[in-house]
Amino acid sequence: MASLFLQLCFFVVSVTQILADQTAKTYIIRVDSESKPSIFPTHYHWYTSEFSEPTSILHVYDTVFHGFSASLTPSQAASVLKHPSILAVLEDRRRHLHTTRSPQFLGLRNQRGLWSESDYGSDVIIGIFDTGIWPEHRSFSDLNLGPVPKRWKGVCNTGVKFTAKNCNRKIVGARFFSKGHEASSGLGGIAGGINQTIEFKSPRDADGHGTHTASTAAGRYAFKASMEGYASGIAKGVAPKARLAVYKVCWKNSGCFDSDILAAFDAAVNDGVDVISISIGGGDGISSPYYLDPIAIGAYGAVSRGIFVSSSAGNDGPNGMSVTNLAPWLTTVGGGTIDRDFPADVILGNGRKLSGVSLYAGAPLNGKMYPLVYPGKSGMLSDSLCMENSIDPRLVKGKIVICDRGSSPRVAKGLAVKKAGGVGMILANGVSNGEGLVGDAHLLPACAVGSNEGDAIKAYIASNPTASATMNFRGTVIGIKPAPVVASFSGRGPNGLNPEILKPDLIAPGVNILAAWTDAVGPTGLDSDTRKTEFNILSGTSMACPHVSGAAALLKSAHPDWSPAAIRSAMMTTANLIDNSFKPMIDESTGKPATPYDFGAGHLNLDLAMDPGLVYDLTNNDYVSFLCAIAYGPKTIQVITRSPVSCPMRKPMPENLNYPSIAALFPSSSNGVSSKTFFRTVTNVGEANSVYRLKIEPPKGVIVTVKPGKLVFSENVRKLSYYVTISVDSKNLVLDNSGAVYGSLSWVDGRRVVRSPMVVTQIDPL
Repeated sequence: MASLFLQLCFFVVSVTQILADQTAKTYIIRVDSESKPSIFPTHYHWYTSEFSEPTSILHVYDTVFHGFSASLTPSQAASVLKHPSILAVLEDRRRHLHTTRSPQFLGLRNQRGLWSESDYGSDVIIGIFDTGIWPEHRSFSDLNLGPVPKRWKGVCNTGVKFTAKNCNRKIVGARFFSKGHEASSGLGGIAGGINQTIEFKSPRDADGHGTHTASTAAGRYAFKASMEGYASGIAKGVAPKARLAVYKVCWKNSGCFDSDILAAFDAAVNDGVDVISISIGGGDGISSPYYLDPIAIGAYGAVSRGIFVSSSAGNDGPNGMSVTNLAPWLTTVGGGTIDRDFPADVILGNGRKLSGVSLYAGAPLNGKMYPLVYPGKSGMLSDSLCMENSIDPRLVKGKIVICDRGSSPRVAKGLAVKKAGGVGMILANGVSNGEGLVGDAHLLPACAVGSNEGDAIKAYIASNPTASATMNFRGTVIGIKPAPVVASFSGRGPNGLNPEILKPDLIAPGVNILAAWTDAVGPTGLDSDTRKTEFNILSGTSMACPHVSGAAALLKSAHPDWSPAAIRSAMMTTANLIDNSFKPMIDESTGKPATPYDFGAGHLNLDLAMDPGLVYDLTNNDYVSFLCAIAYGPKTIQVITRSPVSCPMRKPMPENLNYPSIAALFPSSSNGVSSKTFFRTVTNVGEANSVYRLKIEPPKGVIVTVKPGKLVFSENVRKLSYYVTISVDSKNLVLDNSGAVYGSLSWVDGRRVVRSPMVVTQIDPL
């Protein structure tokens, strides 16, 4: 009897496991489009007849990618993969968002330079892949804008609280993509897949992030802008007259799905955008190979058609190898500070004053001292992190509470303290965040402090049973030095997929950025925050990315014939390495000089990027050659390129991709002297008759030789190539903590400096 019972239990468990294994998931299917039998009038008819039921298909892709996405069981997906016309089957993944004065800080001026040369980007269309837009915001007014560019073929999707009238000459189109998101909830495309109590099933922005990034890239002039009095002044985007095309692919509290993102790429390319801005990444610290990464695949389809794609580097810094969006056709943007801050002070009962930052705008404490408590003294991690429902009201009521950063949103910690009866919060960085601070519009008096200050406050509490403190909020301070500083959170190199390509490419303003905000939520984004603010201040590489998107729009407008690679090259070779105190840029997390693994080529400087002199250009064939070099086979490459390719008999070197930076990798096991030679080609986009001479700053312990040492351009000679040989002696090579040494190679014509960063590192052979 007992044996029968055990068998029955095993049967029930086995059936449950089988059912779980066969739960439908969303898969993205890459199909060889040339294989379609002629009997089918369209690819959709073929797909529904041979691979999937019509009700299971979510998106059909036909521009940047050939194939479809569908809800399938794992066994169905495995069966589909066996078909000879199927090149790849990718499981749908959830992505996450990488969450004024900044245009001037980029070197833009009103009366001259790139703004005037490009008419503020009025003929360029920027596609924003994000959470939608709040169309009524004055940053998106079309007052005095000319007609929509005739090449535009996009649409204005209608939906919940969004009509065709919400598009105008500024917001020229708006779409939303929800089928992948809805299928992920197991509802197979039913409207219930979107929580319509907190979301709009339309391009309207319920989150705020999309409105913020759109206005950062291309917001109109907005006078008397501020966030509850902070950062008051004129808010404007980098390209104030550029047009916006909105592609809502991310949904409040539930992220963004690859199948929807890929559909947005397909639509945006067909619609006629010139620039795509995508502040989205994996969020899991793992970078997928390019052929398994729909952002990389979609971006290749866009770039191959002349569309510039700007992406965020991720917010997992300062850890090494944390940079995301690594494909060499993507422009990958890290984040830095600007010369504006929002200082606040913590004043301890012993008279010691500690500096921090805050965007708290409520009633001040007016110098009143309150008891100070650290819940983390209990040894419970959830207590130290001030997680919701983890704080004992008896411990914190009427007190200022110190909370450790991490695991939950910074503003949510403040709300948890407030609910428990605390009167204020001090948010302390851990070692990983170092001294990197960002401001938040907390719901109670709160101040963020660095790791050292946090430790000092905790030591004060531990040694003083009657510890007390107050906080003083000092508003907005301009002219902060040094700036820019590489933000602690900004994703760092080396490139985890192909270290031969330096990533990030460059950095742009990403800390405490003021931009437009939705009316749907308060400045913290918390459901319980009932405040309304026309503008909000956010930090993240999400904010840095649209600065570069707007910059690309201006450069595209001023130089319509430039390719995406030429635009990126112009930004990289003219980027700043020096801060506003005329010293090398520093790393916020360490206080030490930053390196190309932190900032790539440097900080965006549009004043110089307009006229770079020389550019490093790239074609589709160059990218295919790179993919061959990293040992992708023709079928694998076709997943990315759409078209069949063939690789040369002699395998290329990935480091010979004509990139504006140079990364030399040497095996760590090598003894004695090792050398590598690199090949680069520059295109003259300045005066026809010009001469550039070489300037080398070799990495320490490295010998660099370049041939030729002079480049002479003329009316008939616009392109010239050169060789770089890098030699290292393993005995003399002293690497830094990141395992590298750094230098640069520049071409100088007396007025311009065309600079390429150089990284030399040793790696263990596979």
